Amino acid sequence: MTSTADAPGPEGVRAELTRLRGSIDNIDAALVHLLAERFKRTQEVGRLKAAAHLPPADPAREERQIARLRALADEAGLDPVFAEKFLGFVIAEVIRHHERIAAGDEPAT
Repeated sequence: MTSTADAPGPEGVRAELTRLRGSIDNIDAALVHLLAERFKRTQEVGRLKAAAHLPPADPAREERQIARLRALADEAGLDPVFAEKFLGFVIAEVIRHHERIAAGDEPAT
């Protein structure tokens, strides 16, 4: 057990919170940029599917991606259920974009 003598004072806690939050902010920025790049690629897929008259959704691909992401999450120490929920949200948004592209109402990039 840590004694109160070992605990950082209020200034030390604030400094550590600032450091950790700065790191979190950088990670959030990287996630946003990665998602933007991912959606650029999925919009290209959507345009290709629309031109080839393919359906917006690909359940077999989605199932493989979910299994793959769950395994990656498990390896990384991330809750696979959370990873699946996150990917499910992303997939739903991609399908929505593909439907709009197929309807001639392409979403902004």
